[in-house]
Amino acid sequence: MNDAAPAPTPAPAPRKRARVRAPELIGKGGWLNTGGKDLSLADLRGRITILDFWTFCCINCLHVLDELRELEEKHRDTVVIIGVHSPKFVHEAEHAAVVDAVERYEVHHPVLDDPELATWKQYAVRAWPTLVVIDPEGYVVAQHAGEGHAHAIAKLVEELEAEHGAKGTLRRGDGPYVAPEPVASDLRFPGKALLLPSGNLLVSDSTRHQLVELAADGESVVRRIGSGERGFAGDSFSEPQGLALLPDGRVVVADTVNHALRVLDLETGAVETVAGTGRQWWQGSPTSGPALEVDLSSPWDVAWWQGKVWIAMAGVHQLWTWDPAEGTVEVAAGTTNEGLHDGPAAEAWFAQPSGLAAAGDRLWIADSETSALRYVHPTDTGYAVTSAVGTGLFDFGHRDGDAAQALLQHPLGVTALPDGSVAVCDTYNHALRRYDPATGQVSTLATDLREPSDAVLVGEDIVVVESARHRLTRLRLPEEAVRVDAVAHRTQRAATEVAPGTLRLDVVFRAPSGQKLDTRYGPSTRLLVSSTPPELLAGGEGAGSDLFRELALNPDVTEGVLHVSAMAASCDDDPANEYPACHVHQQDWGVPVRVTADGASRLPLVLAGMDDEG
Repeated sequence: MNDAAPAPTPAPAPRKRARVRAPELIGKGGWLNTGGKDLSLADLRGRITILDFWTFCCINCLHVLDELRELEEKHRDTVVIIGVHSPKFVHEAEHAAVVDAVERYEVHHPVLDDPELATWKQYAVRAWPTLVVIDPEGYVVAQHAGEGHAHAIAKLVEELEAEHGAKGTLRRGDGPYVAPEPVASDLRFPGKALLLPSGNLLVSDSTRHQLVELAADGESVVRRIGSGERGFAGDSFSEPQGLALLPDGRVVVADTVNHALRVLDLETGAVETVAGTGRQWWQGSPTSGPALEVDLSSPWDVAWWQGKVWIAMAGVHQLWTWDPAEGTVEVAAGTTNEGLHDGPAAEAWFAQPSGLAAAGDRLWIADSETSALRYVHPTDTGYAVTSAVGTGLFDFGHRDGDAAQALLQHPLGVTALPDGSVAVCDTYNHALRRYDPATGQVSTLATDLREPSDAVLVGEDIVVVESARHRLTRLRLPEEAVRVDAVAHRTQRAATEVAPGTLRLDVVFRAPSGQKLDTRYGPSTRLLVSSTPPELLAGGEGAGSDLFRELALNPDVTEGVLHVSAMAASCDDDPANEYPACHVHQQDWGVPVRVTADGASRLPLVLAGMDDEG
């Protein structure tokens, strides 16, 4: 008899991660910010390459552009960021529009214009935004969907620098970015406009980070307000947008990329911060309280209504209010879920609200990502949200007629007209449209405007901000609408084929290196699932804390869109640090699906993970 303890079972060898060669970068639109040169992955060999799949309508994509600025500057000699522009809307597939967007949002790295989503498909991307990291030898090492991953990517970059520096495969030096020639003009991609009591016009000159006061002719510059440099201190702004006149004669400014509200004293030119901290709001942050202590997220427009300033909080798909008398902010409508859902304000869904106009007992809203015109109105129990035009995230176009059938394309501005109707800056249709609540009809007032983003009434005229023509255009409101041919669109993304019956949904999330899931206060993950049409799902919709779900597909519905919203919180894994830094990773997907006998029974969506996941 042998009394010796049995030998321990050997631990399994760590699974070796598959090395996946990065697919080539291709796109019919060509390259921007390279001085006319086409780039290939061979040109990037020896550098750490970060592909940023984005589209310029997407507020989350704009957040990621800002997240990447610090990384881009700090690792300029080892990291090359490549923007891959992958359009959602028809207008975004126009090359000239991509050129404008690259300048508008100060994209200081090469951009591949991929109007047919060729590179998007090669990298199996499913959501805007998505970041893919490629090592100096040309292999994919990480993929992250959504925003909030800057810390994890910065840490990975440092690890790759050390690893490939030691191997001799890291090449340092200047990147391929070539800045375009600057263009002289009084305005550069103006956003919103406001008629002042003096008769002059105040315009947010967004790309130059200033406000510009123009004379009544809409052309002559009276003065510029702001340093002209991106910033938050003193009178500096960062891509300001919405403007509203307060009862005391001052102007409140939506300082969009600073995630703040500022107030301008027209007499002295002084600028004061009245709401926001300069930090972006994340899930779990306070949604009400002292205005200067609560984070905001990309406020895009503001309007004085019902005794408060209402804020189109584009970054979190909500409406908030700021009460100047109390010095407080709070959520007024929306759940942060992205989509079109009417009803009580607290239950409504928005998708990047970007324009506001107060008119009596209605606050009109340009809800850009649903291509919708909506409004908030008082009820006996609070406020409710109703849609006048628009059906959802994936249907858009240019069609007049009955509001139930009419179509817009990513509107950014809305203006109340004297007769009770509403003018809509139908931005991606380059048109000014009109909705008449009395008749329920939509008509076209003017075409051949270039990305109109706002309009203001001046006497019997309407002055339109032609953002992509860098000017204000004065129009006489016509007696009858201009007729245009009707066009309908649906977002052109390849549908994922899924098998009938039960579909396993897996959101793939691996805490970044050096972090762990934060479970100190309960579940650190959240998953919300719904569908368009709602009948697509016979079971599995709703919210939960697991990042997986068994979905029951309705056998009577063969195609639709699955809406998936996921969030995960991770903290630095350092036992010696009593107060570790924590990070929120979140993303919304709209996944077109088609039910076929040979379809997949599992749908993986990558929130954050390495290339071998899924």
